[in-house]
Amino acid sequence: MIPPGATIGIIGGGQLGRMLSVAAAQLGYRCHIFDPHERPCAADVAAEFTRGAFDDAAALERFAAACDVVTYEFENLAVEPLAGLAGTLRPGARSLAVAQDRAEEKRFIEASGAPVAPWRAVESLAEVEAAVAELGCPLVLKTRRYGYDGKGQAWVREPGEAAAAWAAIGEQPAVAERGISFEAEFSVIMARGLHGDTAFFDLPENRHEGGILRRSLVPAGPEVKRHAAAARRMAQGIADALEHVGVLTVEFFACADAPIVNEIAPRVHNSGHWTIEGAATSQFEQHVRAICELPLGSTALRGAGAQMDNLIGADVDRWPELVSEPGAALHLYGKGEARPGRKMGHCTRVRV
Repeated sequence: MIPPGATIGIIGGGQLGRMLSVAAAQLGYRCHIFDPHERPCAADVAAEFTRGAFDDAAALERFAAACDVVTYEFENLAVEPLAGLAGTLRPGARSLAVAQDRAEEKRFIEASGAPVAPWRAVESLAEVEAAVAELGCPLVLKTRRYGYDGKGQAWVREPGEAAAAWAAIGEQPAVAERGISFEAEFSVIMARGLHGDTAFFDLPENRHEGGILRRSLVPAGPEVKRHAAAARRMAQGIADALEHVGVLTVEFFACADAPIVNEIAPRVHNSGHWTIEGAATSQFEQHVRAICELPLGSTALRGAGAQMDNLIGADVDRWPELVSEPGAALHLYGKGEARPGRKMGHCTRVRV
């Protein structure tokens, strides 16, 4: 076990790093943030902050040398500069490499035994048009890298829209994925320890607007609950195949016959924010426990259920109303400018 008083390095200084730092401090750990921005919001609550480029291998090695264990808060990181951190990096670079490339991710998920929507890798307009002919419409193009919250995506609803969609994603290497019918979207949020021990949270049902998560609800509705056992088996298979250490999130579509994997995130996740107030152990504490080789905590619900609402853009201006609401737990990320589509905070309500 890594004892309290040790330093946890976190690559990335956004809101996930911020909430990880708070959880780690409650267990007696110090956090050291590595991020290229002048003052990332995670640095406000961490013990130390190093400003450096994510692709600066020498700076990353110096940073890791000052830490007892290193983790990351997002997956859009080049894997090669992390090679020197292999002894201290949890989750490992394999989880990162798989999750950051949508084509590799889909191949890996299928190899682990879990289903995904029919798809093809595409690198030219001709390949997009071939995918449309083979898979049919509607079809969505997703850039292989750097897409999140609906970014880097474009729909092809009629064959004649292929060229416009290809242009909309910047003519970048992508996956073409058939649009599927589903009843709900949900996540499996689990933790896996160094020796393969696992713990699962209740499945949140997720509501999106414009490709951005707007609300997570626990417990989920019957359309999700009937897929819980199968989805957890699939997530377990993915985590074991990755030899993942830490929290892993697997996003699903609840379809008529079976759950279909949408994508994975090798980290704590927006759809798990409800766990801070709604579960005996938050996803952030659970991640700290896993990477520090502590026993995984209880994932039992603290009440009858929970609702987490993201504060996106100007939503944050409602903070006086929310901070005055009995039973509402307000989390503001300290990001400064409230731009459209930017996650500025969240609010959780636990049902008793």
